Amino acid sequence: MSLVLSPEAQDLLFREARTANTFTTEPVSDEQVRAIYDLVKYAPTAMNQQPLRVVLVRSPQARERLVRLMAPGNQAKTAAAPLVAILAADLDFHEELPKVFPHRPQARDAFAADEALRSRTATFNAALQVGYFILGVRAAGLAAGPMAGYDAAGVDKEFLDEAHTVLAVVNIGRPGPDAWFDRLPRLTYEEVVTTV
Repeated sequence: MSLVLSPEAQDLLFREARTANTFTTEPVSDEQVRAIYDLVKYAPTAMNQQPLRVVLVRSPQARERLVRLMAPGNQAKTAAAPLVAILAADLDFHEELPKVFPHRPQARDAFAADEALRSRTATFNAALQVGYFILGVRAAGLAAGPMAGYDAAGVDKEFLDEAHTVLAVVNIGRPGPDAWFDRLPRLTYEEVVTTV
């Protein structure tokens, strides 16, 4: 009808997709994560900034350090998920602008001179990329469990450097038993969209 994406693909990415709370023990491979990234890297960001950075938490020691920083309701599912990704914004994204936005050489210097603008821009565009990443996980036939319940300062200190800040922690894998909560209501078109 009005959408060119097949109904099955619409269901996979949106209508039937849910935030998973349990996962099977089937591992998530580096090849799967690479395929996810190689798809979602094409989604738009302002000036092609691409400030998203991803830390895959694979080792048991790193997982244990992360679980301690999660909110109590997120600890067990983070401990049990086949893969956990820390999604962060690179506040020094402007250093890559000569490579990713070469037709405007002065862009790097404009962001270098304005830390507040750089931080706002990095956070906004990386947040867009978090959404793309979740859709990419779904496109790979996996489930995502994105979470904001964690000690952000602790995650930054434990896993990132001062140029990066955490935006989300995402559990990734095949959904396990009782993985879904009931679907909550969505606002209608008429409640959200106005025309001026």
